[in-house]
Amino acid sequence: MNDEINFIIEATKESMNLSLRHLEKELLNIRAGKANPIMLNSVMVEYYGTPTPISQVANVNTPDGRTLSIQPWEKALLPEIERGILQANLGFNPMNNGESLIINIPPLTEERRRELVKLAKSEAENAKVGIRNARKEANNEIKKTDGSEDLQKNAEIDVQELTDQFIKKVDEILNIKEKEILTV
Repeated sequence: MNDEINFIIEATKESMNLSLRHLEKELLNIRAGKANPIMLNSVMVEYYGTPTPISQVANVNTPDGRTLSIQPWEKALLPEIERGILQANLGFNPMNNGESLIINIPPLTEERRRELVKLAKSEAENAKVGIRNARKEANNEIKKTDGSEDLQKNAEIDVQELTDQFIKKVDEILNIKEKEILTV
């Protein structure tokens, strides 16, 4: 196969990988009822007059599957962190024990679990669309090359095989997330 076609296939593979990584990142934001420090990524804390991500002013841990523990690096920040969590409107009610903040994660209702599964499926479908778009772009680029028809056909077959592999990976990731969400 000529270098131009190899380059197109490698670029397509990278584009498909980006879709997969984006899916994984989006699925991390869908909480499955288990406590996870990522749940607080959107929380901003007023730190010396500057809105700062919570991860830069405190240590966020999960002592067990239902609890988040926030240990600020400066005790004076406890009220600010608490305010930031409440303002983020995540539905959490932090308890201040004077040393740290404790957040108990309520279990998900069956209805909420179904909504989260729908959301996960929607994200997976977006990833598949991205992968298919990468395939379409690759096939258009392959047609523009000056390689023989056989070379172009073989390249299109390779791109289709790549597409099938990535779609299968998306389905595997979705199945894992679905089980995680539906497990009580």
